[in-house]
Amino acid sequence: MHYPVTELTQALLASFRRHGGINHLDGANLPAKAAVAEITQDLLRLIFPGFFDDRVVHSSELQAETALRLDAIAGRLEDEIYKSLRCTEIRAEGGRDLRPQAHSLTTEFLRQLPAVRELLQTDVEAAFQGDPAALSRDEVIVAYPFIEAISVHRLAHELFQRKVPLLPRIMSEWAHARTGMDIHPGAKIGTHFFVDHCTGTVIGETTQIGNHVKLYQGVGLVARSLAAGQALRGQKRHPTLEDGVTIYANATIVGGDTVVGAGSTIGASVFLMHSVPAQSLVLMEDVKVKVVPKGERTQVIDFQI
Repeated sequence: MHYPVTELTQALLASFRRHGGINHLDGANLPAKAAVAEITQDLLRLIFPGFFDDRVVHSSELQAETALRLDAIAGRLEDEIYKSLRCTEIRAEGGRDLRPQAHSLTTEFLRQLPAVRELLQTDVEAAFQGDPAALSRDEVIVAYPFIEAISVHRLAHELFQRKVPLLPRIMSEWAHARTGMDIHPGAKIGTHFFVDHCTGTVIGETTQIGNHVKLYQGVGLVARSLAAGQALRGQKRHPTLEDGVTIYANATIVGGDTVVGAGSTIGASVFLMHSVPAQSLVLMEDVKVKVVPKGERTQVIDFQI
């Protein structure tokens, strides 16, 4: 029994012509998702030596191992950055030699790895201190999906800040698929960040998060509306959380003008579209959000949803 391969091929080719959705044939190709995933995994091995490796790394080998891994990452990362720049450049103006720019961006990014590691140590500490189920900091690194998610975010954010197209989103979506936590690489996140359980948390592109912020599973930091589409590009669409905020499971904070004041606590399942002052306790009651100043529990401010 033979399959009508010629007929099926022609049908697919007709679909390609009508709808596109294929890579740039006969020219500059987009970054390879598999290659970016491999680079991201190697970056995790570089950030946390021994935690993401299949074999034990001995201290006597650490310098040589680090140098070899850096060299291997640098060349592959430069290639993928070059592809990203070239695709964008072809659509914009074309003609420039982008290899020197790709090399410079790769070098700048790799120089930031010690600073990224230092920042991630604060996240590990926040997770350990914030979860009584954690037996050690080593367990947090090796077993908590949040650490993988925030590590990839902090790496992708460095590329995003340098206006490298495509790669940061590929990295973030790779981490999203693995951990269930969706963080746009543009989000600005301070020190000592922790998301307990991790799964289902969404943090939008223009979100700003201060220091010592703790979230639980299913929290959404999202835009009020995307109906205007591309007209919203570059605008502040997502909330700001000031220092010391805690948000419990499945709460949704909406809008670029929404600021959650320092030290506030947002209860589970709250849907909040308004700013709240510092040291507020925000609870869901029926169809209202109740904001209670922590020091004055008798005073109640109601916001209709």
